[in-house]
Amino acid sequence: MLTKSRSKLRLRAIAAIAVTSLAAISLAACSTSSTTSSGSATSGNVTWWGWTPQPNNATAYIKAFNAQYPKIHVTYKQVTIDGWNAALRPALASSDGPDVYDIAPGAGLAEFGGSAIDLTPAIEKALGSNWKSKVAPIGIKGLTTSSGKLAALSVGSTFAGPLWINKALFDKYNLTPPTTLAQWASDCAVFTSHGVGCFVQGAGQVAFNQDTLQAISDSITPGLWTKASTGAAKWTDPTIVKALTIWKQLFTDKIMEDGAIGVQQYPDADNDFLSQKFAMVMMGTWYMQYATTAGMVPAISAAGVGTPTPFSIVPIPFPDVDGSGHTGGALFGDSDYGLGVNSKSKVKAAATTFVTWLTTSVKGQQAIANALNDIPALNGVKPQWASIEMPDKSVQQAPIQKLIEQAGSVSEPRLSTISANLQTAIGVASTTVAAGSATPAQAAATLQQQAVAAGEVFK
Repeated sequence: MLTKSRSKLRLRAIAAIAVTSLAAISLAACSTSSTTSSGSATSGNVTWWGWTPQPNNATAYIKAFNAQYPKIHVTYKQVTIDGWNAALRPALASSDGPDVYDIAPGAGLAEFGGSAIDLTPAIEKALGSNWKSKVAPIGIKGLTTSSGKLAALSVGSTFAGPLWINKALFDKYNLTPPTTLAQWASDCAVFTSHGVGCFVQGAGQVAFNQDTLQAISDSITPGLWTKASTGAAKWTDPTIVKALTIWKQLFTDKIMEDGAIGVQQYPDADNDFLSQKFAMVMMGTWYMQYATTAGMVPAISAAGVGTPTPFSIVPIPFPDVDGSGHTGGALFGDSDYGLGVNSKSKVKAAATTFVTWLTTSVKGQQAIANALNDIPALNGVKPQWASIEMPDKSVQQAPIQKLIEQAGSVSEPRLSTISANLQTAIGVASTTVAAGSATPAQAAATLQQQAVAAGEVFK
């Protein structure tokens, strides 16, 4: 996030699709005929806006929900990442905005959490007084406002840090996934010699530059980036300066494509990778959804490929670009997104029913798990691999399972400690260094100044 996760920051400019379902069943936890000032808890027309999930996944979630609550008709509208703030801000200020809307931790919570109702009573009713022990802590912390309001319920978490590769392209040219900066550059030279793009990143969509910079920083000194984002270290720390230096090397060593600063991560870099023009892309766990046949086919089609043919993508650890021996690829993440209920909604009860079901019920969270878009917020829910179709499960399932298991022990945040102003400052540092208009040391010094100006307090 994708950053809105995925994501959370995870995330495409595909046309919005409206989804509705019909039938009849009662709500076990509430009276079947209860109607309050917030509307009925068992029927109504609910609109849901989000930058994620993809429409095919939203359709699957709503279909599963309607199997239990068929009188609540949910219509999903996907808004582009870049257009999200501009679209949602006036919608929430009006009386006819969405009933349910995505909220990202960090800057997203600060911007839009005030328009949401407190969902603490809803999750307590669904999971009991000990509800905090039943869901991922990362989702609670990242979606609770400074005043203590639980503005949204986490659908699941996403984590950044890995690269994704086109396995067939690596096999075709007898290459192995890079584990060092030198090998990364060498692999890129081979791909380029065959007219194939190597690594694609939309460096013009600066929120995603943060992921790469944090991954580089963790390769040098694990955890230092998080310390800087919380004031426990300064942005002028030698690790940050070195991370910016290596970031510049990605451009000078021809790992980044020419003109990367003018490329957007979504849709440009995403489309380039899915149309097999490039062999590697920097994406997080939200990209697992494209490892499935159901997720990849429409995504390839949206990338402009006339006859979409799914191919095998697999995650690899971020290379040890510093040579410090910190191998394995650190992960960092937050709740991908939470679902908030608009305080101005005329169907708050029905909207709350949908949000609570998707985020706290086993069936709702199983639908999330099987889409491989997010790692479920509800403890103990895992993908049902036998029901998930992949282009080549024999090479894809194991690394994805390993990635999910690794994410289960991650405590380092991605977005929740980064304010909107600080994220902008990180973007400026990344682009000025890449363009050669600032040295890594100069960019780090400016970043430190802007962090202080943004209100970050350093120890």
